[in-house]
Amino acid sequence: MTTDTPARLLTLLSLLQTPRAWPGGELSERLGVSRRTVRRDIDRLRELGYPVQASMGADGGYRLVAGKAMPPLVLDDEEAVAIAVGLRAGAGHAVEGVDEASVRALAKLEQVLPARLRHRVTTLQAATTLLTGGDGPSIAPETLTVMASAVAARELLRFAYRAGDGTTSRRVTEPYRLVSTGRRWYLVAYDLDRAAWRTFRVDRVSEPFATGARFAQRELPAGSAAEYLRRSIRRLGDSYEVEIAFAAPTAVVSARLPEWLGKPEPTQGGAECVLRTAVSDPVEWLAVRLAMLGLDFRVRSPEQLVQCVRELGTRLVGAAGDT
Repeated sequence: MTTDTPARLLTLLSLLQTPRAWPGGELSERLGVSRRTVRRDIDRLRELGYPVQASMGADGGYRLVAGKAMPPLVLDDEEAVAIAVGLRAGAGHAVEGVDEASVRALAKLEQVLPARLRHRVTTLQAATTLLTGGDGPSIAPETLTVMASAVAARELLRFAYRAGDGTTSRRVTEPYRLVSTGRRWYLVAYDLDRAAWRTFRVDRVSEPFATGARFAQRELPAGSAAEYLRRSIRRLGDSYEVEIAFAAPTAVVSARLPEWLGKPEPTQGGAECVLRTAVSDPVEWLAVRLAMLGLDFRVRSPEQLVQCVRELGTRLVGAAGDT
């Protein structure tokens, strides 16, 4: 019999998070309490924001259903390890869709994982090889989680950084956001030594350390971290200018393009649009990304991207064979 109310509530919540309905009598037996106590515990969970639904009949009982807000989850050991391994596998590469929110989730999960489970996660990841993954530089998940935690807690972040020319330096920053471009992770932060905003490629960061010292967040000189990164890429010498015309309205194209690429400008009375931006990733990657949009488009510049899209189209047609 579970006499401790908080422990009993956690046990009840764990049972309800399985995809089935639990009759009151079965819950009463599992918890070692009366049905009246079960009903009171169900009411407590509802007060805490858990949407517990009760239904009558032979197949009735209590079940947890989708609500308007995301309540806290209770995970067993196997579930926690499985989620952590999956998030780590994605976080190690800048896979589009595995963005800052996913890294924040990984940071929160690893913060509360017991040492024995953290060891299992590390062991499983070391023994696993991904059949598919991002084609950008790989990054240690620990690097991302330390940086994401510092962003969320607004703690000064110290790290070693290797510039494109190989020069190394030590940086102390006020981290603002992590941004994924699909191939790479970037950190947008205020560099205290240089008294200026900077972007840092995360694959060039080593020894990240959250100092514990808090700071008041400054106002970013751009609408968003993604926009600031786009402007920074344009200022760098290793980027190239892109102009692409889409046979679709701005709203449709914007919904399918990564935010950091910028917002297309409407043309033809709003029926079409044009994207003018700067990109540092290889033209081959951008060509494939454009082909995956499912939209009609025409590359106007640069010529390297025009040629790459032409060659990709020829290969795809050839791969399809005679139809």
